[in-house]
Amino acid sequence: MKKKQKHTLSVFLLAMMNVAIVLSLRGLPLMAKEGSSLVFYLLFSLIVFLIPTALVSAELASGWPEEGGVFRWVTEAFGEKTGFTAIWLQWMQNIFWYPTILAFAAGALAYLFFTPELAENPLYNIAVILVIYWGSTLINLRGMKASGWLASSGVILGTILPAIFIIGLGIIWWLSGKPLEFISNSKSFIPDFSNFSNLSLLAGIILLFSGMEVNAVHVHDVKNPKRSFPKAIFLAVGIIFIIFFFGSLSVAAVVPEEKISLTAGIMQAFDELLKLFHIHWLLPVVGLLLAYGTIGGVAAWIVGPSKGIFATSKLGLIPPFLSRTNKAKVPASILIVQGIIVSFISLIYLVEPTVSSAFFLLTDLTVIIYLIMYILLFAAAIHLRYKRANVQRSYKIPGGNFGMWLVAGIGILGALFAIFVGFFPPSQLTFTHPKFYISFLGIGVILALVLPQIIYGMRKPSWKRKAKEIHHVK
Repeated sequence: MKKKQKHTLSVFLLAMMNVAIVLSLRGLPLMAKEGSSLVFYLLFSLIVFLIPTALVSAELASGWPEEGGVFRWVTEAFGEKTGFTAIWLQWMQNIFWYPTILAFAAGALAYLFFTPELAENPLYNIAVILVIYWGSTLINLRGMKASGWLASSGVILGTILPAIFIIGLGIIWWLSGKPLEFISNSKSFIPDFSNFSNLSLLAGIILLFSGMEVNAVHVHDVKNPKRSFPKAIFLAVGIIFIIFFFGSLSVAAVVPEEKISLTAGIMQAFDELLKLFHIHWLLPVVGLLLAYGTIGGVAAWIVGPSKGIFATSKLGLIPPFLSRTNKAKVPASILIVQGIIVSFISLIYLVEPTVSSAFFLLTDLTVIIYLIMYILLFAAAIHLRYKRANVQRSYKIPGGNFGMWLVAGIGILGALFAIFVGFFPPSQLTFTHPKFYISFLGIGVILALVLPQIIYGMRKPSWKRKAKEIHHVK
């Protein structure tokens, strides 16, 4: 007898889950840097990345719903070695992401005591990154329940509420007849394609739209996935677009492009807006809320990607010492190793001339590594249409194999273009030297690709045996 499946999610709830996983206010200053051109970057990111990622992930999750996500899907298409590379890339990009998102929290906290100059102090940023990251790690080592309340309340108080607030203030600023800074600059709605340095920020903006593959596992939890899942996706896309568009315009309206800090730009905008309405006393409250939302997001993400790598330990793909968990069944060894790497990477803020340039350099490396993983994801979806054509999928991208080639193909081409322009230092920022910028990215990408090959090649039968013993004990 077939079990009757329960559909626990409505279209709206699934859309909200996707909004929560993707939406982050840290990207508003980055988009505001583009002024009038931000419309192009938003639409590009939505059409060639966000929507293809969501639809492709939904089909893969409906065909292979078992635990493993990206690792499972890519392994099914191209084998275990390539699958291990994909999950490794997903884990590595998160390691480079933490020092950027936490620098955003440092920028917000600098306004807590009306000391905005701290936001551009590298030592201050490093200190905040280390304190918050290791504090979040300790919370996660106590188990998921310990960090769950922090993550959920952080989304509401630290993301949704400030987003509504700054958009509302921005609209009032415009209606009151105040000058709009993004109108006064010389940028057009279409970027200058003659110089790739003008397009480099695109890579960082695309990163803001990543993560849709995480919630693809819920494709079975909605009634009639073939119709309901696309509705949820496009509803989420609409909400994300509106908040990113109006939020970044609010920042671009009140702060000149050349003065926007990538880590504290949103606080710069709040500073100006709150002064206008004579409620400047709210500035530290807003800073605290933004920092709290960031901390909640980090607390939610610290264990997630680590569990992907941890899942490969059961197959004996990583050294046994990384297979160890604590009493709360948290992959403690991986978290500690991850923390040591994050601490070392944070020192990049001492190398670059400004905090914003270091912030973007890490952001750029993060997105390039992540996009390589997405290329493997898109390629796996195309390949499985032929290799596993007989596998039942409750959701399939319409249009047969042509539809899959179209959607996944757009995703691959968009990712390749973003990776290409990402190797050009942005003209809007100052860096130590273009050669250092390119070398840093190149070495980071090479290490991210080569290390999983070395680890996979070193694996021994004893790794799997010891991992089973460890899991059995736990």
